[in-house]
Amino acid sequence: MSAASRPTSKDVARAAGVSQAAVSLVLGGKWPGRVSAATAERVREAARSLGYRPNLAARDLRTGRTRTALLVVPALTNEFFARVHAGAASVAAAHGFGVLLYPSPEGTGPATDPFASAPAALDGVLASSMAAQALSGIGAGALPLVMLDSDPATGPGTATVNLAIADGMRQAAGHLLGLGHRDLVHLAADVDSWTFEVRAAALAASVAAVPGARLRTRRCALGVAEAQAAVTALLTAPGERPTALVCDDDLLAAGACKAARRLGVRVPGELSVTGFDDLTLATAIEPELTTVTLPAEEFGARGMAALLTAVDGGTPADEELPVALTVRGSTGPAPART
Repeated sequence: MSAASRPTSKDVARAAGVSQAAVSLVLGGKWPGRVSAATAERVREAARSLGYRPNLAARDLRTGRTRTALLVVPALTNEFFARVHAGAASVAAAHGFGVLLYPSPEGTGPATDPFASAPAALDGVLASSMAAQALSGIGAGALPLVMLDSDPATGPGTATVNLAIADGMRQAAGHLLGLGHRDLVHLAADVDSWTFEVRAAALAASVAAVPGARLRTRRCALGVAEAQAAVTALLTAPGERPTALVCDDDLLAAGACKAARRLGVRVPGELSVTGFDDLTLATAIEPELTTVTLPAEEFGARGMAALLTAVDGGTPADEELPVALTVRGSTGPAPART
């Protein structure tokens, strides 16, 4: 073998004094019961010393795998899903898989198939419930599928990996109610998605459990400008203003704070505001935002790990990752009312 040539399994076999079949068993993890532990270690040591790496392309031609996973998410204008992608891609790379990112063009709507045959081009799909409609357009039904942030009882996938969204909303509501707030408004994302339904239900139940507390709902598109317009209308409407806004997303919370500032309504002196996600934006505004912190990268990583288990023929378990309320300057005691 020349210094410039790439070592082969034949070279490893020669160095270890075994057959190529034994090399294949050891490096493929299928040696227990077929070769001795001492022989397996000798093969691994020979491979390390020679700098041998398996030819994944050749192996995949034999197994029919492409070692490619599809990640389907809303458009990556939202930092949260960029973090999900980072976590998923890290786990995939550690297992020799690539990740094809497929943002649904309209955020949550159907998408056209970017492949001549998706099942032939992919080994599995990891998808957010916020882009679930895109699945029907890419022909993913025959592939292993793991859903993120999806109803485990009705989700279409092999497994679901969720965040404890309901608990996060209960933490936000409990924080505000504990500060004495009794007139709350839910600034709800106008998106038809399971995750937002869960948030609304958890918030409504939390407020309903406190005597004298009331909750109103205002829906708007998921954006700063849309939230600013909605909250401006809310705060200038006749009647008593709410003392707290519970927002489905940090973008909505940022728009709410912008509206309050332009109207001269003090946050948190006259109006407390909470967000959801803990994006970079949460500490870029003043006062900094009280928000529910979601472990986005771990979320993506756990989802990809579950998908790779399914691709390998296993049955991944449903998971739910804990979340936590991060209290900052945008919330305070309810203002006294005469």
